Amino acid sequence: MSPLHTGDQLDHYRIEGVVARSGMASIFRAEDLRTGQPVAIKVPHAEMESDPVLVERFHREEEIGKKLEHPGVVRVLNENSHSRPYIVMEWAEGRLLRQVLNEQRKFTAERATRIALGICNTLEYIHRHGVIHRDLKPENIMVDADDRIKLIDFGIASAGGARRITFTRLAGTMGTPDYISPEQLDRKPGDARSDVYALGVMLYEMLTGTVPFTGPNPFAIMNDRLLNNPIPPREIDPKISPQLQEIIYRALERDPANRYASAQEFACDLEHQDEISAAERPELREWKRRGTPWPKKLLLYLGLLMIPVVIFSLLIYVARHV
Repeated sequence: MSPLHTGDQLDHYRIEGVVARSGMASIFRAEDLRTGQPVAIKVPHAEMESDPVLVERFHREEEIGKKLEHPGVVRVLNENSHSRPYIVMEWAEGRLLRQVLNEQRKFTAERATRIALGICNTLEYIHRHGVIHRDLKPENIMVDADDRIKLIDFGIASAGGARRITFTRLAGTMGTPDYISPEQLDRKPGDARSDVYALGVMLYEMLTGTVPFTGPNPFAIMNDRLLNNPIPPREIDPKISPQLQEIIYRALERDPANRYASAQEFACDLEHQDEISAAERPELREWKRRGTPWPKKLLLYLGLLMIPVVIFSLLIYVARHV
């Protein structure tokens, strides 16, 4: 398929310009020639159409979008026939949360709470309808001038039961692992609590200006998340309240059984922060203790075991050549 340009016509739509590009698709602003209304059109890249996994992802996004009707979700419009693969969506004013964070680095507690509450309410809706987003991150959230949010990109969402995700698929298909829950990295099925975890990471980032787990590559980030505790938010910014810090820790529990069971529970604590009892968590004392990834530990132990072998071999060599 030939690429689209400003002024091109795609069925009943006139392309007005590209607004975003990703590894999978481009999103264009277009005019619906039947109504005169602006719409957003997501068109997959030509090379994507030869990959069955990516084609499935694209169709899943369209089907999930059609069944969701909520102000916090970008609405997918029904179209019966296409001359080529694409998804038509409502035109939503606003910018990606990632763009706003890049410019402002971090938000006030009031603004971060307001945005997190909007995401919680939307997550509660999609979870009630059997949809797990599974790729929640600032790049997939739009924010308007009044901090109202819209979730976008349901390409790897699960409807009716999450599939297991290998780390290879995570790195190759899902991109950055900064917001992925420990159970997903451990190749276990994700559920609503996995989206809760991702929101906890975003709340941490909105308040501190950094993600809780870092590293030079995806594998290092994965190990950091599985082995270590993040820097307590109040160590980065003492203005963050103990109650808000406790909410973040409840959302970031490694074991899903200890995490908020639902986005609704998360929202309840955000709305009633004065009722939160800040726990004396071991994470607040032990965050400087860094775990070593098991491959490095194994190499260390093998190295220690080899020391006497090397020494003994050297002694034999010297004895024979003296």
